[in-house]
Amino acid sequence: MSSLPSDAFAALSFDQKLDRLAEVAIRIGLGLREGQELVLTAPTDALPLVRLVTAHAYKAGAKLVTTFFSDDATTLARYRHAPDDSFDYAPTWYFDAIATAFKSGAARMAIAGANPALLAKQDPNKVSRANIAVSKAYKPAMELITRHEINWTIVAAATPAWAALVFPNDPEEMALGKLWDAIFFSSRITSPDPVAEWKQHGEALKKRVDFLNNKRFHALRFHSQDGVTDLTVGLADQHLWAGGGTTAGNGIYCQPNIPTEECFTTPHKDRVNGHVTASKPLSHQGTLIENIRCTFKDGKIVEATATAGEAALNKLISTDEGARKLGEVALVPHNSPIAQSEILFWSTLFDENAASHIALGQAYSTCLIDGEKMSNEELAALGANESLIHVDWMIGGPTMNVDGLTADGSAEPLMRSGDWV
Repeated sequence: MSSLPSDAFAALSFDQKLDRLAEVAIRIGLGLREGQELVLTAPTDALPLVRLVTAHAYKAGAKLVTTFFSDDATTLARYRHAPDDSFDYAPTWYFDAIATAFKSGAARMAIAGANPALLAKQDPNKVSRANIAVSKAYKPAMELITRHEINWTIVAAATPAWAALVFPNDPEEMALGKLWDAIFFSSRITSPDPVAEWKQHGEALKKRVDFLNNKRFHALRFHSQDGVTDLTVGLADQHLWAGGGTTAGNGIYCQPNIPTEECFTTPHKDRVNGHVTASKPLSHQGTLIENIRCTFKDGKIVEATATAGEAALNKLISTDEGARKLGEVALVPHNSPIAQSEILFWSTLFDENAASHIALGQAYSTCLIDGEKMSNEELAALGANESLIHVDWMIGGPTMNVDGLTADGSAEPLMRSGDWV
């Protein structure tokens, strides 16, 4: 589907563009069903988008929209003034309520936009402890998401602090405008009919997913032309590829990430070997981790370094036993719109859709045949990893080659120089 001419899209008011994003978030991202509740989280700077999303949710028949806001300044206040034992605490009552809402049929939407570098100068030990406390408290709700029991999605809102990081050489208003333009383009709302374009895009991803599922590869080999990555990722027994949306356990078809360009599946937690170097920085919980390099042996990270944020990286992979193993592997072509924009978003939601990537931690049970019906023990027996974390980081790019490996070791080229063959 052709894009709307740039002058025609530019002629729309900002509120009209934002309304398009809100409509796509509700109709495509969530597929919100009449009578559903919606639990929404967002930074305070995203209030204009929150209001439009809420309006579209009610137009779609939502029973109730409940929004929880976060604020960068109040988050920093905790790290500057809270007592030390605060960082081992998370409000379980809040996360229990979220899980109860999900179990009662509520949909989930997160609007991303917090400052990716917010906690970069804070004590990494406190950041790690706070993240672990939240992960433990959030686990019952998160399991419903990783099992895709509910319809959920993530969209983004440009905020001044985030825009300043992406476009550091521009004045604040210019940077904010450029980030909004990049979000609109990457989120595919610039065509005459964004909803129709998203349906077409989803169908194209599904064709690629069907191709990969028919191949039944035993493993993938990522080998970059510069030699910084040579990693063999074994695939879980009975793995399934996914991408382009999914039907949740409640029967609702949703698009969990807006934007999305990936085809992804579950690796085998004990069959990953080799070395890998990140192709983009990782922004995790307000800390920037740059130039990650890891060595895997029999599924587990045995060595990890970074030129910036190494302490945060080591805290991350020490979260629990599963944090040193992979829970996801994804293929993304270098010719994707986000990659071609050549913008480093400092946000996993966008940067993971610019390059093939891997994720440390929890696996998605829906990426195994009948996985949503299995116990944790049955999933583990097939190779699915379990952890409190799920953190994506990018390894693909214009020098990356990817082969699909059969059980007998024969290789079939899948990607060359970052794009599908």
